[in-house]
Formats: sequence, C-alpha cells, structure tokens
Amino acid sequence: MPTPALFQSLRLPVIAAPMFIVSNPELVIAQVRSGIVGSFPALNARPVSQLDEWLHRITEETQAFSAPFAVNLIVHRTNTRLGEDLAMLEKWRAPLVITSLGANPEVNAAVHGWGGVVLHDVIDNMFARKAIEKGADGLIAVAAGAGGHAGPQSPFALMQEIREWFDGPVALSGAIATGQSILAAQAMGADFAYIGTPWIATKEANAATDYKQAIVDGHASDIVNSNLFTGVHGNYLRPSIVAAGMDPDNLPQGNKTQMDFGSGGNTAAKAWKDIWGAGQGIGAIKSVGSVAEHVEALAAQYQFAKAELRRRAGLE
Repeated sequence: MPTPALFQSLRLPVIAAPMFIVSNPELVIAQVRSGIVGSFPALNARPVSQLDEWLHRITEETQAFSAPFAVNLIVHRTNTRLGEDLAMLEKWRAPLVITSLGANPEVNAAVHGWGGVVLHDVIDNMFARKAIEKGADGLIAVAAGAGGHAGPQSPFALMQEIREWFDGPVALSGAIATGQSILAAQAMGADFAYIGTPWIATKEANAATDYKQAIVDGHASDIVNSNLFTGVHGNYLRPSIVAAGMDPDNLPQGNKTQMDFGSGGNTAAKAWKDIWGAGQGIGAIKSVGSVAEHVEALAAQYQFAKAELRRRAGLE
C-alpha cells in the first residue's frame, strides 16, 4: 500500500508523539517547521475554545511547510469532550488524527469525511486487527520501552506480527531517540519512528525545567513501569516517584476504573501531575536544546547510520 501523500515530503520519517501537558502549539509548530510530523493531545487545550485557538494558530503558522501536524483524540467512553473536539478538528480539517484507547468507526468515518488520515495506537496484534477492521488507515505500534502508556511486547515481535497481514502505514514507538534507532525501526518494517521523550528536553516543550534536566540526566535504569498513576501501565522517571514520597520498587497496583477522560480531564493523571513520564531511550539525550537542533542531530545520525549499515552489509 502506498504511503499517504501527506507523509511524502518529510525531512525524516518521524512522527512526534503527542504528550500530556508537554505538547503545546510552540512545540508542534517547531516540529513541523523542522520537517517532521508534530502532534498534540486535543485534551491539552482547555476549554474547547482554546483548542479552536490552537488549531487556528498551528494551521496558520505551518501552512507554508510540507510536513503535516496531527491531533490525538482519546476515544475512551469517559471522554465527554470527544464530539466537540471532533467537530473542531473538522472545522480546521486536521490532516492527521491519532486515536487512542479504543478504535471508533464513527470517528474514523468523520475524519475520512474531511479528507484526513487516522492512525490508531496499539500495543498488540489483536488490537491492531481491530483498529484496521474499524476503519483506521494505519497503526502506531507502541512497544516496550516507550514513554507514557507503553506496551509490553518487544518491537521485533510486534512489528513481525503486524507485517504478516498489514501493508499500510505503521509507526513504531519504543525507546527511539537517535537517528540509528529511526533506521532500525524502518529495518523492522515500520514506515515511521514515533518519538516522544526527546522532545521533552527542548526549549519549546511545556515542561518544568527540572523535568527537562531529569531527561538529560536519566538512563534506561531510571524508568519505572507502573499502572498506579492512570490505571494503565506506563513508564515513568524514578526520581519523580521518589520526590512524591513513594518507593518506586514497591508501588501498589492501580486499577483501570480510575481512568477518567471527562471534560475536566484525566483526574488520575492530574492527581499525579508531578510524576514524569519518559521512555527507556533517555540515555541518548545529552542536553536541552531547540527542536530544530535536535532534528538536525537526528538527521546527521540517520545519514551516518545508513552509510554505516551499507558498509557493514558489504554494499560499498
């Protein structure tokens, strides 16, 4: 299946993941202007009128650039704003919609109605099949090591199973923080790398200075997987858990019933707003810089990795 046209002029095969609180218009605009897909969760804009303002600004300030932007919609039943948010995306004809926590055929049909593309994030092959059956155009394979709500499976296993039956667009998520990792994602069959954590350590991100520095200082061993904070297993920075007065090695179990995406937002996540999400790829992040600087570094690493792979494979 050919790659949708909106992806064909990217500088790098990268989709920036939408991050709770962190992703704001400044970050999205900088990502798009740097030649990659920028994205944000619709629920980061509160109230809905602010979503209107954000979409207006992002559309206006990125229209001269070839990379598209994306908006993440939570389609879980507790998101009482879903209908309003969807109407706002239709108003601005959002080119790419990322759906999470439940494949929804009505949402997919609505996005297709204005010419948009839908990618649905999944953590295993069963959910991947359901998403495509319900009308999603492509998938985001969220593998082990990803920041936030990470899946439990190896990216090798997850990509292999999906590619046995699906030839449409797939982005791979899971500890991708370098140009070498972007190329590795493609080698496993992904069309795009889905990158989140590195953008936290950028000047444009809506993150506290201490959070950005913790990303720079951290390593894979500083990541703790727990379902305590939202009811769904996710990866978080150990120092932020310690700062909250808890033992990261002895956290109680959470419960899916605490998930709440109502008009006031995810109340569980708000209760733990100082628990910082991050993926296992943080060891590659050495400093806080601009989005443009980070994309430049990724591009150089990516080109080096391609040349090195050709050398190792005896193609030169």
